Amino acid sequence: MRKPLLGLVTTAFSAAFVGANQIGINNDKDYNRQQCSGMYSKKGWGGDTDPFIQTTFDKASTPDDKDVSISLAVFEFRDEDLIGVWPSPDAPEKEYVCTQPNIDKKFCNSTQLGEFILSPNASDSRNQIMSKKINLKDPQTPKYDVKKTGYYCVSSAPFSEDVQYKGKIEFRNAYGNLPAAQIAKLPFYAGITIVYAVIGIFWGFLYAQNRHDILPVQNYITAIVVFLIVEYLMTWGFYDYQNNHGFNALAKVLLIIVSILNAGRNSFSFFLLLIVCMGYGVVKPSLGKTMVYVRFLAIAHFVFGVIYAVASLSITPDNAGPLVLFVILPLAGTLTAFYVWTLNSLNHTMKDLLERKQSVKAMMYKKLWWCILASIIVIFAFFFLNSFTFAERSSPDFVPNHWKTRWFILDGWLNLVYMIDIAYVAYLWRPTANNRRFAMSDEIAQDDDGNFDMGSFGGSLDEEDARSPTREELMNGSGERGKGDLSPVPPKPVSEGAGGKGQRSSLDGETIFAVGEDGERSSMDEFDSPRDSGEKQKLTGKSD
Repeated sequence: MRKPLLGLVTTAFSAAFVGANQIGINNDKDYNRQQCSGMYSKKGWGGDTDPFIQTTFDKASTPDDKDVSISLAVFEFRDEDLIGVWPSPDAPEKEYVCTQPNIDKKFCNSTQLGEFILSPNASDSRNQIMSKKINLKDPQTPKYDVKKTGYYCVSSAPFSEDVQYKGKIEFRNAYGNLPAAQIAKLPFYAGITIVYAVIGIFWGFLYAQNRHDILPVQNYITAIVVFLIVEYLMTWGFYDYQNNHGFNALAKVLLIIVSILNAGRNSFSFFLLLIVCMGYGVVKPSLGKTMVYVRFLAIAHFVFGVIYAVASLSITPDNAGPLVLFVILPLAGTLTAFYVWTLNSLNHTMKDLLERKQSVKAMMYKKLWWCILASIIVIFAFFFLNSFTFAERSSPDFVPNHWKTRWFILDGWLNLVYMIDIAYVAYLWRPTANNRRFAMSDEIAQDDDGNFDMGSFGGSLDEEDARSPTREELMNGSGERGKGDLSPVPPKPVSEGAGGKGQRSSLDGETIFAVGEDGERSSMDEFDSPRDSGEKQKLTGKSD
């Protein structure tokens, strides 16, 4: 019983992971004779009803003189050694079913004929062990009450070799219909939805506050934040509906919708990361035809992701064949294209900014590079640590010992890493009051010894003179107006009382970049030094 138990446990856990609270049991294959699932006690997770395990078998239509009985046992996995007896110390396997020869050998008594044989110390088990004989001509529906949290198994065996049977097992927890291995997803996805909603509120506040100075890339970030709120809300709604109503037809429709949204989220995320790494909105105002290619790649990845999601829901591992490669390979191809293109674009953008000595913008992309690198390190470290855990998956005790946390290993922690990355990118590219000026302005390059690079200085002045002031700058009377406007009327002389500060006052507080305002003020204050006042007296012949 120990060897087939591994396949039985793994199959049972996989079936529970799909999202059904009922699992089929039959003798078509050996590993289908036993099914297992985690169960919470009423105190363990809470709920209104008492948790139970109920088995229902299909009625057999056979002649009255033929015995069509099966043996059934329900037990907690740790009590599996109490099922069956060893005929002798050197016997290759146990005797599990109470048959007439086993009665003659005193392994069981006549009242237990057709039931599973229990060890003499079975009464000392941690949990109740139920053993029954089921007559398929008039099948009973045995019900097992769960008193303690654990991993419970339902095992069956035909009393005669030619008996065929089929039935269903309902693992009903106190909180609802959701399998115990997935109930932790309900508060998890609810919490992530709230976090994304908080991020959306802060982002929306900054977006509305600086709505006249928004970059195109920030519109994409806004779209993905809204998309994530909807997707995780739908995911939480799917698990909540399944918990309350079971895995019915509407739950299956919701599962398909969630799978499509998940594929859309992956494609949208790769698309956003790629255009950000290309410098869209901060280094380049437009990507030109490259944007068309990026969109085509994102659409292809979304289509292949939907096909993969549908195939994973409709194809079981037993029916999977070589045709599955036609589903996996296209998705792997688009994923690889995103990875290679994104890393190359990020390296090219950082190299270009460093060559042009744009240190502030380069620092933004360097922080993004560190964010991506940290995420990769965390992912590989987590896989490396979990490899030691999964190295024990061949042990029959693997699933019973990890059924509560395996959902987090397979799905939960990746969602947390993704959420942190999205929040960090949104923080770096958050809307500010100087978005466009920061994006379209070039930092005045300097050599290491503090001397200006005259080529960069002249190029930046040419760009400023060529740029026309925006409507907002004209309305607000910003410093760009004084730089860009050409007027045939000569400027008025500066009054003596102003001390030369009348025009400079419009430059105080003006920022070309979103950072470094203190440095600009200190540089402007240098013009008011006594030495400059003396030079001004020599040139104008006037004193302050």
